[in-house]
Amino acid sequence: MNAIDLGVEFGAKTYVFWGGREGTESDATKDPITSIKRNREAMNFLCEYALDKKYDLKFALEAKPNEPRGDIYNSTTGHMLAFIATLYHPEMVGVNPEVAHEHMAGLNFTHGVAQAIDAGKLFHIDLNDQAFGRYDQDFRFGAVNLKSAFFLVKLLEDNKYDNSRHFDAHAYRTEDYEGVKDFARGCMRTYLILKNKAAQWNADQEIQSIVAEINASDGLMDQYFGKYSTAKANALKGQAFDRSAIASRGLKYERLDQLTNEVLLGVR
Repeated sequence: MNAIDLGVEFGAKTYVFWGGREGTESDATKDPITSIKRNREAMNFLCEYALDKKYDLKFALEAKPNEPRGDIYNSTTGHMLAFIATLYHPEMVGVNPEVAHEHMAGLNFTHGVAQAIDAGKLFHIDLNDQAFGRYDQDFRFGAVNLKSAFFLVKLLEDNKYDNSRHFDAHAYRTEDYEGVKDFARGCMRTYLILKNKAAQWNADQEIQSIVAEINASDGLMDQYFGKYSTAKANALKGQAFDRSAIASRGLKYERLDQLTNEVLLGVR
């Protein structure tokens, strides 16, 4: 509560919770359902505190699978989204996904961010980079997985994300003061380069032609879209599908992915 008070005093609009200590080394030590309930009670209490103080403040929950605890509760963005739905004031609480934390779990970070955007819960984001499956490395943004970083930037920009782009990252330990400034500039420069690459990808006629072809519809299935009805369900169960014809259509995924590489490599 003291930290929340101080943040508001400095003009903060989003308060990030990272529960690195909220986990366990052994499941013999505590009941996980009780732990979830305690976590929920704490978040409900702090939401009520912020409301009682009339703070213009939202909370963002940051997931991480492990380190420092062997197993941290609510270990991924998906876990956090499910947890938020159980709170007394879910409208006040969103997520703060971090690239490295999802990559530690071997997950596709862009997909997790997309789920948060779809739920209206992307309140903040931590940008850095990370080799999949390693400890929390907090590398310069785009330093390891450049294509993953590209699709993340494209997702944020295409969906007009308008909150902070926060670089929770660290320079290599070998750097001096000037090297740390190089690191900070590199994070920002890479994001802006990828923002321009995303605009180029969106404007590339061949790429967009393939995307349009992949997503083209003959209208046959349109009658089944939308709200459920008994008649619609029965008609769908009776729909005949020509498996051979469907399978014979090439989707040009290889070509599209290669063109993405060429955009990133600067040869288009």
